[in-house]
Amino acid sequence: MTPPDRPPGPPVEPPGDEPGVEPPEVEPPRPAGVEAGGIEADAGRWRKVVFDAVVEGNSVTVTLLAFVAAIVVGGLLIAFTDPVVLPKFGHFFSAPGGALGAAWSSASGAYTAMFRGSIVDIHTVSAAFHGGSITAVFEPLSETLVNATPLILAGLAVMLPFRCGLFNIGGTGQFIGGAVVAGWIGFAVQLPPVIHVVVAIAGGLAGGAVCGWLVGFLRARTGANEVIVTIMFNYVAQFLLLYLLGTHAFRRPKRIDPISRVVHGTARLPHLLGGTLRVNFGFVLAIGAAVAVSWIIKRSTLGFEFRTIGANPDAARAAGMNVERGYIVVMLVAGALAGLAGAAVVLGTDYSLTPGIYGTYGFDAITVALLGRGTALGVVLASLLFGALHAGGVQMQAATQTPIDIVIVIQALIVLFIAAPPLVRTMFRLRGQRSGPERRAALKVVGA
Repeated sequence: MTPPDRPPGPPVEPPGDEPGVEPPEVEPPRPAGVEAGGIEADAGRWRKVVFDAVVEGNSVTVTLLAFVAAIVVGGLLIAFTDPVVLPKFGHFFSAPGGALGAAWSSASGAYTAMFRGSIVDIHTVSAAFHGGSITAVFEPLSETLVNATPLILAGLAVMLPFRCGLFNIGGTGQFIGGAVVAGWIGFAVQLPPVIHVVVAIAGGLAGGAVCGWLVGFLRARTGANEVIVTIMFNYVAQFLLLYLLGTHAFRRPKRIDPISRVVHGTARLPHLLGGTLRVNFGFVLAIGAAVAVSWIIKRSTLGFEFRTIGANPDAARAAGMNVERGYIVVMLVAGALAGLAGAAVVLGTDYSLTPGIYGTYGFDAITVALLGRGTALGVVLASLLFGALHAGGVQMQAATQTPIDIVIVIQALIVLFIAAPPLVRTMFRLRGQRSGPERRAALKVVGA
């Protein structure tokens, strides 16, 4: 079959075939989300999005600025409580430079001493290059990690129930439970070297887990408020520890003060950087626990149940989840983490039980969990920060005579500013965060 004849008329030529006319350039298709302008334009858009995130004051920005604000306010407190600085401000209008210089010298000297005691001391580094001890260079960092280890574990013990809708204030009692069991196994039981420390750590986990399980059981079966139960249990554990230290099975021979026998060398956690530095394998256990908790929350079915129960217990129950079992399990795991913190202290640094071995770890853990914003990584970073403050505070007091209570004030200020993001945004004149549609539109520009 032949095609029909063309209608008469001039021949139609494709565009661009005329003599002297170049064919139009066809722009190749761009990947989704990439607009004209090339890599430079995309980089500029990314810079704009990052800049907007900073200016708007997202969670990371607010956290960093809260720390800056706490350091500034803490510096003012250091300066205005220094007996050398105060007289100079009596002559502020006649000699303002002297007063401001003295205030700056006082605050900067205190913070410099804190840095030397928590991160690195430049004098020890210089001495190491001239034949001094290299180990001394890592001593400040070692003390920071030692102080951070129980905070990481205790902070995880508070953070995990947060995700399940529970407020665990019983870190102190669970810490004591783990420390008592681990310490008793450490000084009263004879086992081979490696097996002894493993069994002692397992005992610390079990001791704390039992304390946490009891709270979860009461919450699930009787509806008892976990806040009240954990607070009361803290007192029970403290007085139980004091009673045990007065018994023949725990008290150190030939001592009348309440102190236990010394943990055997086979039950002690090994040191990571030599015998002269106190950082030990407990820090590795803490990091491993943080990784495990992060995996449980984000990747496991159990973690999904925890998050669902925390978001809406009624919806979780309607979906077929056992809410009561979730309460028991999450408190059992939290107690085990706090008990591991107690075991890390008694087996890693103290080597004996004392009435004050629990320190302020239980309540510092609440602060760390809040500062960590409900994530395992946040708890680790917040614990390292507080560990540095604790370690540096000792050096600050020794070098500048600044009261170590200033460290507690700085911690409180950090929590205050973290808990009040609108206050931080107002102080630094940040824009409010954009709404969901606006943020999605901004991300769509860069193809995210």
